[in-house]
Amino acid sequence: MKAAVVTPNGVTIQDVAAPMPQPAQVLVRVRACGLNRADLAVAAGKAHGAIGGAGTIVGMEFAGEVAEVGSEVRGITAGDRVMASGASGYAEYAVADWGRTQALPPGMSFEEAATLPVALQTMHNALVTVGGLKKGESVLIQGASAGVGILGMQIAKFMGASLVIGSSTNAARRAKLKDWGADMTIDPANPAWADDVVAATEGKGVHLIIDQVSASVANANMKAARVLGRIVNVGRLGGAKGEFDYDLHAMKRISYIGVTFRTRSVEEVREINRLMRAHLWDAVAAGKLKLPIDRTFALDEAAAALAYMKANNHFGKVVLRV
Repeated sequence: MKAAVVTPNGVTIQDVAAPMPQPAQVLVRVRACGLNRADLAVAAGKAHGAIGGAGTIVGMEFAGEVAEVGSEVRGITAGDRVMASGASGYAEYAVADWGRTQALPPGMSFEEAATLPVALQTMHNALVTVGGLKKGESVLIQGASAGVGILGMQIAKFMGASLVIGSSTNAARRAKLKDWGADMTIDPANPAWADDVVAATEGKGVHLIIDQVSASVANANMKAARVLGRIVNVGRLGGAKGEFDYDLHAMKRISYIGVTFRTRSVEEVREINRLMRAHLWDAVAAGKLKLPIDRTFALDEAAAALAYMKANNHFGKVVLRV
């Protein structure tokens, strides 16, 4: 099969052996795959959890037809149209655990489906399970113009948030956020943004912040949060290390929670997906939760697609057709 493989000279398309599904896995004939920020690190030869280095096939989410199922898989059969999260997705065939595999709603294209698995499980977990979002609370999503952030705003609104604030340093992208769930937008490059958030929440600050930026906004996040607010550290696009105001953290009694899928067990990820489906799947099937596709590339153009994402001029998702 063809696959996008990491080499010392970058990502190249190679012929490699197709994977064989383990007992709890599903083998998918991939038709489309979504690009994610973590793919850039893997493509550069860095490790991401248990994967990485020369020979790695890039990719974390994909959609296609089930070609084969393992002996322990139930409820999924060959021929089913599915979406899934799993490693090595930029390929003609990929495997996923059955608990991370979901049948496509009728009428959903493979390209649309390939944008959703990572964003759905990441943001439902961050907002609802870990973040404890309650109806009527206010939410700020840092890095809102990325695919995960765009879906996060929609999930927050769907789950009953009273005020959804999205951030982006790009004015053109910021202008689009209100079409995708934001009631208010901020520019983190503006030194006064935290004051604006506090003012918009009647001087109290937001209940919940989903932070995909981290170091560069860490202290301003705490300024924007209310007493007993929650901050969920999902990503570190603005740096993994930086200054942290411990006194402000203590004064506001903020719950600061870090999350990653890299240290979660198979069972934990299955439960994350089960809860996501229980809360969100009807809305996904009805087209209420979806992502814009900025641009689509062919699998043979995987290196160009990654370069396009790295340039950071897109809004929504970049997708590979296989």
